[in-house]
Amino acid sequence: MSMTLDNGQPLIYLDVAHALEQIGDLQAMRGMLPMLQELLERDVPQIRQLLAAGDVRGANPLLHSLKGCMPIFCAPPLCAHLTEVELLSKAGGSTEVGEAFTALGTKLDSLLDEIRQYLSLPA
Repeated sequence: MSMTLDNGQPLIYLDVAHALEQIGDLQAMRGMLPMLQELLERDVPQIRQLLAAGDVRGANPLLHSLKGCMPIFCAPPLCAHLTEVELLSKAGGSTEVGEAFTALGTKLDSLLDEIRQYLSLPA
């Protein structure tokens, strides 16, 4: 099921069909999406701050937490990218992880925007 928003934009990172397969109920899925929204709103800026300060060790648990809930709602390429960055954060240097997160962070920002737009649609 390809999903588009009211403005005709396709959902790229939010995979509604997959989420419905996993959860089984549209209302339950819509009820769970605000939790992911809150997690992204809270953790992505914090990860950026930690990596800007060179604190890869502090960013790792936040990346790990995101990695745990994203596969329910998100397109597989985004999940794979998050997994790569999270694994890198276990052993990589701050510059390397920071650079890797830059591209991922842009995608996570887009995901957050897609979630907000999707939740603004009538159920």
